[in-house]
Amino acid sequence: MKISLNWLKAYIKTNLNAEQISRTLTQIGLEVEGFEKAESIRGGLAGLVVGEVLTCDKHPDADKLHVTTVDLGDGQPTQIVCGAPNVAAGQKVVVATINAMLYPTGEENGFKIKKSKIRGVESFGMLCAEDEIGVGTSHEGIIVLPADVKAGTPAKEYFQLEDDYLLEIGLTPNRADAMSHYGVARDLAVYLKANDIPHELILPAVDAFGRDNDSKTIAVEVADSEAAPRYMGVTMTGIKIAPSPDWLQQRLRAIGINPKNNVVDITNFILHETGQPLHAFDAAKIKGDKIVVRTCPEGTPFVTLDGVERKLSAEDLMICNAEGPMCIAGVFGGLDSGVSDSTTEVFIESAYFNPVWIRKTAKRHGLSTDASFRYERGIDPDMTPYALRRAALLIRELAGGVVTSAVTDIYPVRIEPFRFEVSYDRIVRLIGKAIPETTVRKIIDALGVTIESERDGAWQVCVPPYRVDVRREADLVEDILRIYGYDNVEIPMHVNSTLSYAPKPNRDKLINMLSDTLSANGFLEIMSNSLTKAAYYENLSAYKAENCVQILNPLSNDLSVMRQTLLFNAMEAIQLNVNRRNGDLKIYEFGNCYSYDPAKAEEGGLAPYSQRAMVSMAITGADHAASWNVQSQPSTFYTLRSAAEKVLKKFGVDLNDATTEPLDSDLYAEAVRCKFNGRQPLLEMGVVSRKIRNLFDVKADVYYLELNFDALVKLTRNHTVTVSELPKYPEVKRDLALLVDKSVNFAQLRRIAFATEKKLLKSVSLFDVYEGDKLPEGKKSYALSFVLEDREKTLTDQVIDRTMGNLIREFERQAGAQIR
Repeated sequence: MKISLNWLKAYIKTNLNAEQISRTLTQIGLEVEGFEKAESIRGGLAGLVVGEVLTCDKHPDADKLHVTTVDLGDGQPTQIVCGAPNVAAGQKVVVATINAMLYPTGEENGFKIKKSKIRGVESFGMLCAEDEIGVGTSHEGIIVLPADVKAGTPAKEYFQLEDDYLLEIGLTPNRADAMSHYGVARDLAVYLKANDIPHELILPAVDAFGRDNDSKTIAVEVADSEAAPRYMGVTMTGIKIAPSPDWLQQRLRAIGINPKNNVVDITNFILHETGQPLHAFDAAKIKGDKIVVRTCPEGTPFVTLDGVERKLSAEDLMICNAEGPMCIAGVFGGLDSGVSDSTTEVFIESAYFNPVWIRKTAKRHGLSTDASFRYERGIDPDMTPYALRRAALLIRELAGGVVTSAVTDIYPVRIEPFRFEVSYDRIVRLIGKAIPETTVRKIIDALGVTIESERDGAWQVCVPPYRVDVRREADLVEDILRIYGYDNVEIPMHVNSTLSYAPKPNRDKLINMLSDTLSANGFLEIMSNSLTKAAYYENLSAYKAENCVQILNPLSNDLSVMRQTLLFNAMEAIQLNVNRRNGDLKIYEFGNCYSYDPAKAEEGGLAPYSQRAMVSMAITGADHAASWNVQSQPSTFYTLRSAAEKVLKKFGVDLNDATTEPLDSDLYAEAVRCKFNGRQPLLEMGVVSRKIRNLFDVKADVYYLELNFDALVKLTRNHTVTVSELPKYPEVKRDLALLVDKSVNFAQLRRIAFATEKKLLKSVSLFDVYEGDKLPEGKKSYALSFVLEDREKTLTDQVIDRTMGNLIREFERQAGAQIR
């Protein structure tokens, strides 16, 4: 939020300078994120002074030039050559002295005044026209000032230019009370009052407001007082639309608002002055001379001020006339109801709308305006009548209007101040420092909070309704602390802590270990939103749409449900990279997945929502880039499996010990699921189906793995690292070629081998697979390599042969294998 310091000073009189005000606002919670000097006229008229023309003679070599001498207030005549037709002796003029920078009206770049020689005559400055110094647009001649202006007066002083500073305040959503210049001044005054610093808080008087006649009245009906708890309005006629005066335009431009006309500028001015949004309707366009605050039927078309036709919801509060809607209440005006150059009569609206209604409507239509920004956070219902009267008085002053009706004020149920109990002892305990009770009372009083009663050390307090964020004791304590000053609460010399036992294994440590391993193996981590598209789960059997956790108030259709799998996030990342010619990818992600069980919801008593910590890995494109001595190799399923094995070994888990079963899923063309000890599946991995790839327009194969991190943590809970000496005796390697049925896989043969020989067998690996027409129907050939080792003595041929014989016998018995 932008605050003009000069505008702010109109409401609070203080001796603090700009930097002190900036620091104080930050200290009390209105953090000043930007602080810059602002100039109403570029250059601030530096180097320009008022001069008196002493003499004016024709130039000896130019008919249209004059040679003048000018008194700049120092008593010394300065020679200046001037080409203006209206220059004459005795005039008071604006003089740009040597080295002054001028920024002409409408030009981006300025120029510097230098000593020059014009047609042989030296000139030591310049007599200025309006457009040459940026104070106007006229170029008919030089500026001629009144005769009583003293020579030597700085032009900045004559034109009453003030240095202004623009404060960019990072306003937090709870501080609705400070969304205006007066709101900021009021909060600054709290600090000054609490610290006995001289100041004066000023709110311009509206006592002069009154009804001029009864010639034009607009009736008002509020059909929904819940959505519009307070609605006020007044009618004015005899208005002349024209540009606003300079002071008003400067106020608005200072905070980045372009002036439009006097009436619209007044409503914008009061919005940023008081925080109360106003709306000026062209009274001639209010059909039936009646305003009805109501909702419209679902799907009603409405064209807003930006020319866009919108379909209204039955929950959108509208400002209507006798024929139809004119304005989306508190959000955006209609195309045909606002003030135009031909407007002569207006109905001024000043209202308090329900923040929830406004917030939902603004989000529903994707609209964010200065008015909705304030309404949806909660404004001051007691500021509504003041803002209305203030607007009427300014319109009367600047647009010539008269008030032609009584003020309408529909306020059936008064919005009461917030009342709750607070105690001094709890204030001290929450703050962590024994602030004197007199200081606490002083701050409470400065905040505008009233202590209505006291009993047994507890105070019953009354908080004004403009402080929408102070509704309980902790809120008031926060206010007390920010005014007292966080820096005034000393850091204790001793820190007390409670030591707690952290369960093992440490999840954060495991996450870091897994991340380090994947990153070291060429994977890049991605981070994505837990919210995703509901459309991904339509017509999907692996994860059904009915199991999605729905968002009650979604930001958009693309972020309407919680994800059930990390696959779609990975595919979005792959799509993004492939579209940017980065098709060789290895990525991974940590994230939670969520699901909803309708059956549990119907049963009651059981939590229908569940959450799982998952890890995803995805590979596509080439495994590694080509170089002079290595050809590029495409990634395969086994590239992914190899990476998974490396990761799991870090956790003491051998993927070869898993029970692997085929996975039939519409997410994959082919996939397997791995379990350990017959428990919950640890992971699934496979080739992403063409159906899923087509959703993201990804042509290349994608290999995807999703690992249940919670299950991995449980699996590694009892894992210990053992250390042993290097073996003294050599290991022995033997190979076998087995003919087996196609239904037999390597994992089965590996389990048989280790169950048969637990002592000497160190490892089993598969180094060749053959399936061809030279083998019997339904058969395949596996070539296995076995490593045997005895850590206590050298293996003999007799022991080796006996061991291999036992393995062959069990392969034949349990797997139906034949030795080739």
